[in-house]
Amino acid sequence: MGDDVARPAEGRQPAAPVSRGQIARRVRILRAASELGAREGLASVQMHDVAKEAGVAIATLYRYFPSKPYLFMAVLEWHIEQYLGGHESGQGNGRKNLAPADADAAAEVAELLITLSVKLLDSPLLASAVALSSFTEYATAVPARIDIVDSALGQAILRLLGADEASETDRSRARLLIYGWWGLFVAMLTEEISTEEAETNMRLAARLLLTP
Repeated sequence: MGDDVARPAEGRQPAAPVSRGQIARRVRILRAASELGAREGLASVQMHDVAKEAGVAIATLYRYFPSKPYLFMAVLEWHIEQYLGGHESGQGNGRKNLAPADADAAAEVAELLITLSVKLLDSPLLASAVALSSFTEYATAVPARIDIVDSALGQAILRLLGADEASETDRSRARLLIYGWWGLFVAMLTEEISTEEAETNMRLAARLLLTP
């Protein structure tokens, strides 16, 4: 059996890093997978190669990431978190800080999601790797998933909306925006629509969902 086949997690959740050393190992794994995915694409990346590149034992890799699809979904989340960190601090991407309360929230949210797509598409092979992983069934190995609104991206959207105490309607809007963004991202990746069409559609979606 090749090491690309997902190893069963026996109903257990992936280990959560606690110590600084564990957190550093997890980041090394994510960085290694990201670099390998960007060079080789999902099909060519082997879990043993990721472990070797990260300098960890294969058992350690599987403890944090039960399967290759799960690993590359974590890579996607990691890249989003890094992008959002730069966006919110105004560093590294030439983008302005979060909008003041009286700014056009719909335009700000659309801009955030559009520039995130462009950033991810800078590396087409890695973008393909995370997109393909999202379509792979791995829920049986990792049964509990957080609500996407509680992800870094969901929380960033709620902050842009000024929703300190988000209502269920706020959360539903954020959820729909993320799902809409993801669909447009995949359509851009597969060249079903142009970048310009995707940007227009994203702005329209944000306007329709967020304008009172």
